[in-house]
Amino acid sequence: MYASSSIHFPDSDQQRKRMQRILVIQTKRIGDLILTAPALRLLRRRRPNAHITLVTAGVGGQLASCIPGIDEHLNYCPGKLNAALWSTLFSEPFDYSLDFNGTDRSVGMSFVAGAHNRAAYTKRTLKFPRNVIFTRCSPASLKKLHTIDHMTALLETMGIFPDTGREPLRLEIPRPVQQQTRQTLLGHGIEDRQPFAVIHPGTARPEKYWQASAWAAVIDHLIFEKNLSVIITGGGDAKEITHIDSIKAAVKPEARSRVIDLSGTITLPQTAAVISRSTVVLGVDTAAMHLAAAFEKPQIVLFGPTNPYHWRPLHNQARVILAGHDKALSEDEFETKIPEFAMSLITEEQVTGVLNTLLENI
Repeated sequence: MYASSSIHFPDSDQQRKRMQRILVIQTKRIGDLILTAPALRLLRRRRPNAHITLVTAGVGGQLASCIPGIDEHLNYCPGKLNAALWSTLFSEPFDYSLDFNGTDRSVGMSFVAGAHNRAAYTKRTLKFPRNVIFTRCSPASLKKLHTIDHMTALLETMGIFPDTGREPLRLEIPRPVQQQTRQTLLGHGIEDRQPFAVIHPGTARPEKYWQASAWAAVIDHLIFEKNLSVIITGGGDAKEITHIDSIKAAVKPEARSRVIDLSGTITLPQTAAVISRSTVVLGVDTAAMHLAAAFEKPQIVLFGPTNPYHWRPLHNQARVILAGHDKALSEDEFETKIPEFAMSLITEEQVTGVLNTLLENI
């Protein structure tokens, strides 16, 4: 059967009466997984009795515990056999599979799972064998949509549409993680309800880094002008660690005692918990900014070589600074196509100016 061009396939009465088993495949980057949460939230609401299995990959799988509505979680570990995962996909009787990626690996998972209804985006289903593997497809184009809307659009292949407008981005932190994070913060002198800022300067793409000296100036401003301690979060990548070390070295000596570096020492769910307790979050276009958006924290996100139209936080406490612009973008200034800009075009004065205005409203 070739992939259908239609995107609306209502379930039969017989299908609705029994528990459906739905496979959701999201094995791309951490940010993509976070921005798939609204689609999963909508899926759970419309299929309350379904058994939903989520497949993730790598370290991003840590966040599965923060995504509500999942019954089963399978994590693909790069470089390993993943025999248990493939065996589970082969043996479970799935009714639907939703491939949010379209990579060769995720297509293979859709094929092995053998669901009666296998959905992906039209762009990913045009050539053999994909046009045989997938039976339903969504024409939604990421070039024209915010990533949240693009993910949610795949549910239309099941006849599921948002109630009104966009499904909100929400995560839930397990209580044990909250307790662990509280103890970590207390160990660094951060008391309950104490205000603090989070800086997440790292990212997987070096061209999205902002200058270490500029971050240091913003940290100094937060400490001396706003009386906020600063927590730095990040991963354990060698380049990211070097970047963070450069930032800390450029902070004024008298401010360093109020800078807490948690990068590479806490899990992704713990990072989410730290962010959820913060007063304000600043960073570049990376997964941590989506975590901040999930808790609607006041935040500033710096963009340069990537387009904020597709990846920006959508709540009203978020501010986007795009390189080449002298102020935070207003909602009507986001465009589907923009040139790439160097992060060095963003000045520390721009960031501290937006920060001052944002904190006035808190």
